[in-house]
Amino acid sequence: EHREHLEWSPEQRRAADIIHLLTLYRPLIDAFVIDFFTEGLWEQLPPAWQPALASATPQQLAGLLGGRGGPGAVWPLSLLAFTATTHALAFPRGRPGGTPRPPCQSPRLHPLLRRHVKPKKQHEIRRLGKLLRRLSQSTGCRRVVDVGAGQGHLSRFLSFGLGLSVTAVESDGCLAGLAERFDRELLRELQKTGASGHGGHPRRCPNRPLSPLTPRAPRHIPGRLDPAAPWGEFLLPPDPPGSGPAAQNPLGGPGGSEDGEPVLVTGLHACGDLSPALLRHFARGPAVAAVASVGCCYMKVSTAPRPPGCPPPGYPLSAAVAALPGHQLSYRAREAACHAREEFEGRLHGGSACLRAHCYRAALESIIRAADPAKRHLGLQVGKKAHALGFQQYARLGLPLAGLDPAGVPLDSGAVGAMLEQQHKVLAFCTLGQLLAPVVETLVLLDRLLYLREQGFHCALVPLFNPRFSPRNLVLVAARTPLAAVLAGLAEDRDSSEDEDPGGQEPPGEGQN
Repeated sequence: EHREHLEWSPEQRRAADIIHLLTLYRPLIDAFVIDFFTEGLWEQLPPAWQPALASATPQQLAGLLGGRGGPGAVWPLSLLAFTATTHALAFPRGRPGGTPRPPCQSPRLHPLLRRHVKPKKQHEIRRLGKLLRRLSQSTGCRRVVDVGAGQGHLSRFLSFGLGLSVTAVESDGCLAGLAERFDRELLRELQKTGASGHGGHPRRCPNRPLSPLTPRAPRHIPGRLDPAAPWGEFLLPPDPPGSGPAAQNPLGGPGGSEDGEPVLVTGLHACGDLSPALLRHFARGPAVAAVASVGCCYMKVSTAPRPPGCPPPGYPLSAAVAALPGHQLSYRAREAACHAREEFEGRLHGGSACLRAHCYRAALESIIRAADPAKRHLGLQVGKKAHALGFQQYARLGLPLAGLDPAGVPLDSGAVGAMLEQQHKVLAFCTLGQLLAPVVETLVLLDRLLYLREQGFHCALVPLFNPRFSPRNLVLVAARTPLAAVLAGLAEDRDSSEDEDPGGQEPPGEGQN
């Protein structure tokens, strides 16, 4: 066994170390913050940590979360070791840097391609588009299949902006129809203004003119990815089924794609099991030269064991992770992996009033459970501005959503006041969970990378997006040929556009082969 461990790759070793850490702190990562009072979560923390965390200011907690220690804080050595370990085991996510502010309209994206697209999505499609262009140049593929294309923003940029031949696959007929409508709008605009789309008044980015658009729209196919089918049976009918003919598989049949050429496959924030399904189809399908996958919604990923007759689980994918004792991840742990750590750190640093909502909801959970123990973890949506309310007003809005009459529940008792006075402890507990969240995400993505590595593919995890704008910013890239030129090209593509990149980022290529 010791010899086998010596032969582990760095990725296997990291996965084993993560699982060991999560095993030590399983109660912390599996806990729901709304159970803070009902389950006595504070008392479950290591006793040596409690005094320091109880006296910490939000700014000091922000420093702990960011790996800077916090001004004036004196932390126990075991807590510092825990914090350092979480930072060492999590994949580098890039450095947000700069002045905290939301992304604005991207001057480096053609104005017609910004229509209907929020600034966050502009940032993502431009970055991922550049990666796919590099993959296209490296592999010689001009065809891209965008799975889970939604309203077609990425597909539109790839086809109109980069001149690639794009097939967009989307299971929601309403979204696919909206994407086709946006395509028609753009084509009409190009017909009016000429191929550049500038209407005779070119808009320039600070350093160079924008490239003209190519008047070629994506091809839209309604359908759902079948995670269990062989690669040649790529699609299931949309849900609900449409009235048109069955869609032709964009990956074609045996021997290659539908026109005999290789294709690239991508999925931008492909939800739940869709990301693992993309990787499985890449591994099975010789027509797919490379894949670029950005996952999200890890709590929706299926896990082992699966009932007989069901598709294989989305986690674990790799034999390496499946063989490690304790690799299992609870729903709560996978949900935590979707948190936006940088956003939470920013709120702590600024002392945001939004933070009191965590204590409010935990106190409300305690009140609800006292009134009716059967009412647990109800999905109560009191409102986006709940933090701006006093607690009694908040509770009077929340209790009816739980089927309880506020008039019959004491909201001004000493017990309620005592809970509200522990807001600082709730924030400290949340901070510890936020430290572990990127580690869980790293394990999920490591499992996917190791799965591809086991099949003999070249792969890398790249922090492609600014994590403040896009918390799920790690892109898994895999190809049948070496990726060194692609990753080097990505480094060349990085620019200093302030609207998108107010700080530097880590070099691309974690876990590359």
